[in-house]
Amino acid sequence: MAQPTVAGSPSELLALLRGSVRVEGERLVIEDETTLRGRGIRDLVWSATFSQDAATVEAARWMVWEAAQELGILSASIHELYMARGRGEVGGFTVPAMNLRTQVFDMARTVYETAARHDVGALILELARSEQEYTYQRPGEYITSCLAGAIAAGWRGPVFIQGDHYQFNAKKYASDPEGVTESLRKATLEALAVGYGNIDIDSSTLVDLAKPTVDEQQRTNYERAAELAALIREAEPEGLTVSIGGEIGEVGKQNSTEPELRAFLDGFRRELDRRAGPQAAGLSKVSIQTGTSHGGVPLPGGGVAQVKVDFDTLKRLSAVCREYGLAGAVQHGASTLPDELFHHFPEVDTAEIHLATGFQNTLYDHPATPHALLDEVAAWVHANAATERTEGETEQQFLYKTRKKALGPLKRRLWELETKDEILATQAAKLELLFHELRVHGTRGLVERYIAAPTRHRTSPEALREELTA
Repeated sequence: MAQPTVAGSPSELLALLRGSVRVEGERLVIEDETTLRGRGIRDLVWSATFSQDAATVEAARWMVWEAAQELGILSASIHELYMARGRGEVGGFTVPAMNLRTQVFDMARTVYETAARHDVGALILELARSEQEYTYQRPGEYITSCLAGAIAAGWRGPVFIQGDHYQFNAKKYASDPEGVTESLRKATLEALAVGYGNIDIDSSTLVDLAKPTVDEQQRTNYERAAELAALIREAEPEGLTVSIGGEIGEVGKQNSTEPELRAFLDGFRRELDRRAGPQAAGLSKVSIQTGTSHGGVPLPGGGVAQVKVDFDTLKRLSAVCREYGLAGAVQHGASTLPDELFHHFPEVDTAEIHLATGFQNTLYDHPATPHALLDEVAAWVHANAATERTEGETEQQFLYKTRKKALGPLKRRLWELETKDEILATQAAKLELLFHELRVHGTRGLVERYIAAPTRHRTSPEALREELTA
């Protein structure tokens, strides 16, 4: 298939889509679903991502959202499935939450095609707040790409889009706590406004282990987490209870303990009651630290150091979470672990596992990725991230930890790689393994049983209405 066309105006966008969809008043009408799921959705998502005309971007995003509504591809919250797990009604699987940093449309398409083959419904696509910056993707762009990928895959049913690590910067917070908190309030509301149904709040960076009691150590963590949770409950759309995650142990630091988890959960509930009332739905899960680190630890000669995951901690703290009615504990920093470890996560009742760097590594390290592109990545990080190099760090270590920051500047090149089909085939094989090892095969029926995602139509953009009137 030829490269998609990027429209330069709403009128050009409408012309590209003629025969597949049309706009009637405030509704998008699908005329030819096959054409839309093929060429049409590609022109739409490329225009939404790469057009230089703001009105065209807005129109393309609206059309993708509305097409998804018409096809029953609804942005949803996984909250009720997790509550069922907390009640002991479901279990035995670990939900993969996948951070798609680049090639998002094609990666999402690959995820949902693979999921459909194995009847997988319990899966999450997510983007961390920090990833928004270096991948050049605001929430509105990200959710559009994910929905477009689901459309191209022929998917029908709920999709779970998650804001990952809405994190407090501890250093900035020390000098400007209200400023940092306000920026997170705005980021959270932005994610909800574009349709996210799941938000992970990470105020674990504010834990102070120098305090004399565990409650005092966790207090700022649970107070700020409850503050943002109350904001979410106030702003969430009717008919949707957003899934909210908390965190007690910053990834890469010391392993979490049961007293820390209980202090956090008790304090969070007290604070949420005070802010939103006892009827307000609380957390659905809590992220803990078990010995991993984000992205893995690069070795001087290349590769990543093997990490020992404390599965006993995961099992014990997941059980504590379920005492409180939550789904269980969440594992971060796991995508670079050896394949033979993944089956342990459902065995110890881990609720959710976050997977990011492994997909990025597959792209960068794949034999089909052109050497010229890798040279361009290296040149970019040397020119723009040289200050991040630490004393004694090898070239391989430096490139491994910084190459993610070239994903934004080289976004279109990566989306349009001539060899991407070979790379995506390898990504699909990894997804096959993950879905099997995490035991999410057959969970589509559980999602249909517990998740009732509301249809949410939106008002069409002014520029598009003006074009249609003209």
